[in-house]
Amino acid sequence: MSAEQRTAIVTGAAGGIGRELVLGLLGGGLGVAAVDRTAAGLAELAEMARQRQRGADLLTIEADLARDEAIDEIVSRARGRFGTIDILVNNAGVGQATLRTDNWQRPIKFWEVTPDQWRLFVAVHTTAPLALARALVPDMMRQRWGRIVNVTTSLGTMIREGSPTYGPSKAALEAMSAIMAKDLAGSGVTVNVLVPGGVTNTAMVPLEAGFDRAEMIQPAVMAPPLNWLVSDAAGEVTGRRFLAVHWDPALPAEEAAAKAGAPVAWSGIATMPIEPPRRA
Repeated sequence: MSAEQRTAIVTGAAGGIGRELVLGLLGGGLGVAAVDRTAAGLAELAEMARQRQRGADLLTIEADLARDEAIDEIVSRARGRFGTIDILVNNAGVGQATLRTDNWQRPIKFWEVTPDQWRLFVAVHTTAPLALARALVPDMMRQRWGRIVNVTTSLGTMIREGSPTYGPSKAALEAMSAIMAKDLAGSGVTVNVLVPGGVTNTAMVPLEAGFDRAEMIQPAVMAPPLNWLVSDAAGEVTGRRFLAVHWDPALPAEEAAAKAGAPVAWSGIATMPIEPPRRA
């Protein structure tokens, strides 16, 4: 199957990391169903695609992944436009700043989290990725070709103080990725994790956090490893996690992958919590 025939669903597509992932896939000749709850962001993405002469390959879908019924709507619209969906990129995220913008300076305690807040983070980070994969995997298995890429977070962030909703819900997706890879072994469908590898310059990190935005990881680093992961060249690569910040585009892809990759989840990997910046 050529790249021109392949299609992808990307969630959290309207800005930050998601926008770079979508534009990268479009640049590789894929058709993309871009999912986000922000209509204005999707319109900006569509305009960028048109400017790059890839607008015809893009379908934008406004949907709230916290709603169970959104899954069927997304899959139905994507299949209606592209037919079989070959690639799923679970990128959508809810940041701790939605609970408190100064959470880096005043870490949120677990007892401050309401049941509704907890359910929102789990719905977007854990339940929706599982539901989308469950809907798409049967077709992928039938054609013996498919790619699932889950965007989780740095392992240290999963257990960082002040991250009682974001960390655990992304950790659940990390664990689920490992299980998915094992369940799909030998099927032609791969499952991998892709993360930036540190604090990233997106709207999920508010200005109040105090980071120097120029020194943060930039979202564009995510596109090169994703494009490789969804290619035929990565057909035997599954159950791995890749830190995009360590991906060197100057290297041959296999060498870049060896440098940036490790086993998915926590197998033998030490974690180090991220410390907030110090104010003068």
